Amino acid sequence: MSKADIQGALWGAKAQDWAELQEPAWNPIFERGFDLAGLHAGVSLLDIGCGAGGALALARRRGADVAGTDASANLVAVARRRLPDAQIEIGDMEALPFAASRFEIVTGFNSFQFAADPIRALSEAGRVCRPDGTIFLLAWGKPEECELMTMVMRHVMALLPDSRSGADVPIADPARIEVALRAAGIAAGESGEFSGELVYPNAGTALRALLSAGITVRAAQIAGEAWVSDVIRAGLGPATRSDGTVAFNNRFCWLKGRKVKADS
Repeated sequence: MSKADIQGALWGAKAQDWAELQEPAWNPIFERGFDLAGLHAGVSLLDIGCGAGGALALARRRGADVAGTDASANLVAVARRRLPDAQIEIGDMEALPFAASRFEIVTGFNSFQFAADPIRALSEAGRVCRPDGTIFLLAWGKPEECELMTMVMRHVMALLPDSRSGADVPIADPARIEVALRAAGIAAGESGEFSGELVYPNAGTALRALLSAGITVRAAQIAGEAWVSDVIRAGLGPATRSDGTVAFNNRFCWLKGRKVKADS
């Protein structure tokens, strides 16, 4: 079984909870990313690792012509229901099922680090991007600057056989991303960081949302969902506000690459 198949099964195990509870918390992050990527009406966009289509739906509202791909059949099924007239494919980001030079903007929100070969995945992003088009990557910042990591996920990841592995550890170094882009034949451009909150209406919603993440699903397979739920609940307390909402303030890093020439 390929890494894409493994990740697809994990992230799609609780597809409906991911779509209804987790992706909405990411909407402000997606919107900020689209601002930085230069998304506007009429642009053709591919979102790699599109999940249940939350970011695609936001891009569609901005007037973009959207398409997506994800390794999870369950998540793609939800995305197709949300956007029935968009091309959304099940597939490996290292072998994209799209024609060369088709898209003006290619995005990857917290996705490329899940590839078996990230440089190959970035090369594919470059292949399907038009000359002078934009490849936009967004990833978690340094773990110590992400409350979701420090309060919850580091404790969940400690339940994995190798807590250093996996799908694992977020890319937190823009310099490493830039090196990978150049190795993939993509010209690195602007980069930066910003802070953004993930907010859930209550602790119950936060628990279900976090249990739908692929890393958490894997931890539950190993330690049992009841144990993992207790670990998550312990971390929700410090993040719970007086009104009952749960909020994690996190740092995100981003980088824009540019497709410099047409494929030969």
